[in-house]
Amino acid sequence: MALYLVGDIQGCFDELDALLKKVKFSPANDQLWLAGDLVARGPKSLETLEFVKSLGSAANFVLGNHDLHLLAIEAGFKKAKSSDKLTSLLNSPNFSQLADWLAQHPLLLQVPNEKAYLSHAGLSPQWTVKEAIENADFVHKKLAGKKRTKWLSVMYGEYPNNWQDVETKEQQFRYTVNALTRMRYCFNDGSLDFECKESPSTAPQALKPWFELVKLKKSQWIFGHWAALMGECSRKGVYALDTGCVWGNHMSMLRWEDKKLFTQDAI
Repeated sequence: MALYLVGDIQGCFDELDALLKKVKFSPANDQLWLAGDLVARGPKSLETLEFVKSLGSAANFVLGNHDLHLLAIEAGFKKAKSSDKLTSLLNSPNFSQLADWLAQHPLLLQVPNEKAYLSHAGLSPQWTVKEAIENADFVHKKLAGKKRTKWLSVMYGEYPNNWQDVETKEQQFRYTVNALTRMRYCFNDGSLDFECKESPSTAPQALKPWFELVKLKKSQWIFGHWAALMGECSRKGVYALDTGCVWGNHMSMLRWEDKKLFTQDAI
């Protein structure tokens, strides 16, 4: 059995399919874990969701910011952009069912029997790993519950960006979503920045990549979301898997057991 971890698919189903064939992925024997943003901007978001769902227990994933935005669209208070290329998914008779299934998935996963974790954007420097797990579970229960629409309605916004300023459950929800699905850079005090998306070599000096500020101790972290990194990460034990397939670059897959990396150029 092998555990394969894949960066942001974003509707690039053909590239995912090619990668799985390259490694001879077997749903009966292997596991496929995805780093979030299964949908949006690529041509086959519907096919991606239907395929991952068809794998059953052989597949698992964390939610990314685009996946959460899709849930907000389904809830009726956000609209899709034409650039998201979601028309076939939104018009599918199975859309609501797929949204319900999507909402049952967490913001954080732990590799079984290891201190290794997967989230879409990373780990807030203002949290311990334990706090990240607890807050991710809080959000997961809200999204998987009957009041999903209510919690999605308070998801948007950039305040508070400092964990010390969180005072309400709504703010806890929003900060957690932002930290685990939107964050790239932080200020030196660990508060979150949401503006800068470029590579660390050209970023403002006041900002640091989140992975340069966190205290992981003996833990490891896998994330997507940050295509500008192109898989390069300065922190040992931290693995960046978004390599911008939807932007014409390539899709990356990490075999966890031996850390071998497989790639597939955009088709």
